[in-house]
Amino acid sequence: MIDQVVLGDSVQEIKSIPDCYIHAIISDIPYGICYDKWDVIHHNTNTALGGASSAQIEAGSVFKRRGKPLNGWSSADKRIPEEYQAWCASWASDWLRVLKPGGSCIIFAGRRYAHRCIVALEDAGFTFKDMLAWEKAIAPHRAQRVSEIYKRRGVETETRRWAGWRVANLRPLFEPILWFQKPYKTGGTLADNILEHSVGAWNESALEKYNTSSVTKDTMASNILRISADKLDHGYHEAQKPLKLMECLVSLVTTEDAIVLDPFAGSGTTCVAAQNLGRHFIGFDIEKKYVDIAKKRLSAERSVKETVSQHQQVINTSLFD
Repeated sequence: MIDQVVLGDSVQEIKSIPDCYIHAIISDIPYGICYDKWDVIHHNTNTALGGASSAQIEAGSVFKRRGKPLNGWSSADKRIPEEYQAWCASWASDWLRVLKPGGSCIIFAGRRYAHRCIVALEDAGFTFKDMLAWEKAIAPHRAQRVSEIYKRRGVETETRRWAGWRVANLRPLFEPILWFQKPYKTGGTLADNILEHSVGAWNESALEKYNTSSVTKDTMASNILRISADKLDHGYHEAQKPLKLMECLVSLVTTEDAIVLDPFAGSGTTCVAAQNLGRHFIGFDIEKKYVDIAKKRLSAERSVKETVSQHQQVINTSLFD
């Protein structure tokens, strides 16, 4: 299974992984906010979810798919946070089991239900270590102007009164990254655990290498990550994360030859990052389309690396001829 992306439901597939086998789990899990069909975690009773009105389509690609309003459409929608927490709890214990003592579990879980994910993993036995903030360069803004709503209704007084006000959220320029740690052996020190399992510490140089913010003494080891996406960080998955961001997280908590697990691998970015950095990887995803994409990406990256290595050997040979 090592160095593979496996097609299947990770809640079941992870049971085949031995105890204390994985050095780090790094995963961009579904947020449960109905972003797409794979992100509908709750028991949905509303057929309008995912549809679109003519007005939404005219507004552009950001508004083409209809999500649920924050206050829901029915009393059943009020249970969405509870159901998300229960879903996280369904796999949290196995995540803890397969990690080495002191190993890190780093999760993208979204802003809305991150607290539910934290509670589920704490209940399973994880220690919540920190919350990182990935600050993005750009983000779509869905907040409609209240004055425009009243203008379309022909209510001039209210149009003037509510100028400058909006509905929905602020521009989402950061995403929380939840950092958990599996407790290490009682009676020992973290330094002892690092010697035994090669996990438990974090690599300061990883932040210096990948963080694009101006590095000062105060920001060098900051929990704010400013890592921009490039043109290759789009097109594989609707929720694709930048490769450099995932490389930063992989190198932050693992050393070479470590095993990194991504139970929700998607298009394989975490696995590609691990491979690029000389780590082993295991990925699971329930959709064949994304497993195929991940395998192609990994194969392409290996080919590039092998070609570069061959060219370097030729150069080194010529230098000594």
